[in-house]
Amino acid sequence: MKKVGVLGAGLVAGPLVEYLLNLGDVEVKVADLDEDRAKELVGRHPRGRASHLDLKDKEKVKELLADVEVVASMVPYTFHPYVAGICLELGKHLVTASYVSPEMRNFDGPARSKGLVFLNECGLDPGIDHMEAMHCLDKARADGAQVLGFISYCGGLPAPEGSDNPFGYKFSWSPRGVLLAGRNEARYLKDGQEVVIPPDVLFEHFELVEIPGLGKFEAYPNRNSVIYREIYNLPEVKTILRGTLRYPGWCFKLKKIADLGLLDINEREWTAKTYAGWLQELLGLKEDQSLKEGVALRLGLDPDSETIRAFDWLGLFSSRPLPAQKSSPLDLLTAIMWDKMQYGKNERDMNILQHELLIKYQTGRQEKLVSTLIDFGLPGGHSSMSRLVGLPVAIAVKLIIQNKIKSRGVLIPTSSEIYEPVLTELKALGIDFKEEIRIV
Repeated sequence: MKKVGVLGAGLVAGPLVEYLLNLGDVEVKVADLDEDRAKELVGRHPRGRASHLDLKDKEKVKELLADVEVVASMVPYTFHPYVAGICLELGKHLVTASYVSPEMRNFDGPARSKGLVFLNECGLDPGIDHMEAMHCLDKARADGAQVLGFISYCGGLPAPEGSDNPFGYKFSWSPRGVLLAGRNEARYLKDGQEVVIPPDVLFEHFELVEIPGLGKFEAYPNRNSVIYREIYNLPEVKTILRGTLRYPGWCFKLKKIADLGLLDINEREWTAKTYAGWLQELLGLKEDQSLKEGVALRLGLDPDSETIRAFDWLGLFSSRPLPAQKSSPLDLLTAIMWDKMQYGKNERDMNILQHELLIKYQTGRQEKLVSTLIDFGLPGGHSSMSRLVGLPVAIAVKLIIQNKIKSRGVLIPTSSEIYEPVLTELKALGIDFKEEIRIV
């Protein structure tokens, strides 16, 4: 019987564990800092094992993984290189849903020399986005065409009926990760020119994008898109952009949050005990000044504006106690957002992933291929985010167990030996893209 180790039992681990336990010949060891969460995922399944995970105790982690064949690491991305080092030492394959960091990239040679697969970026974004992109790109190239433009947008959001708070957003994955993404510089190509967007103005650079059947969404650039010219083998491309989708209004509010310094990651000791006091202390406002009016003045807004009312709804002006006296502004913001912006028991989340390819054929004809995935969570069941992140990881683990991935080293799912079987199985599970051709 094959054995798989799953590190982390958080928001997106459920479908992963469920899939592996349903394989029939796999024992699954799930470990989490909160052992009760791990126990909840495996339930009373005879091939499920739950245990406590303390990543600081390396020897305990090695003991936990000693007899597994593949490790699915679902812990925060900063720990993946640490886990990779343990996997290299023990001779275990590794799958993650996170971006390849420079530290992870350094494992490429050592992993290949040991015959190991260290497959990363195998979730939704990154993950399914790569797979469908390469599926479309390889098909175009097989027809002798050039791809002159590639634009991709992805967003994990509440379903329309659940976008009922002032931010139009609820958390289906790491709240801290969502906010940290707002601190990233963005780079992309437009008409052959590289565009660089500094972090402090990221949320000013958005466009409205129409998604069939759902309406308009804000789309803003995500990280460094330019590197995908090489990753996707697109030397002829003139425009390449990967971006994030949100409901209208998100970008303006997040820009104002950033302007207040609430995305700062530096820890400080605060004398204030409440969120209102903390915000006043952070901004250096006078105690006799109305906090709401002071914040509005600082941001150049009317005190009764939609954004100030959104901050009020969130609790930034409230007597809510601070969760910690020593913390970063970003982590204090994360705590209050997480409390106010969770999904209700029977609420659905939604994921949208859309690729637009501008294709030029040898005849000179040009067309736009639009490939769109719209997926909803199951009320009372798994969220769409957990399925679209967890299932590709699970399928990849199965492919490794079955020795169907021949490549070795640090990989992402851009080769057909990975993306074809994963996309095929996702389609069988109801996760499917709709393609539309538009003549340009």
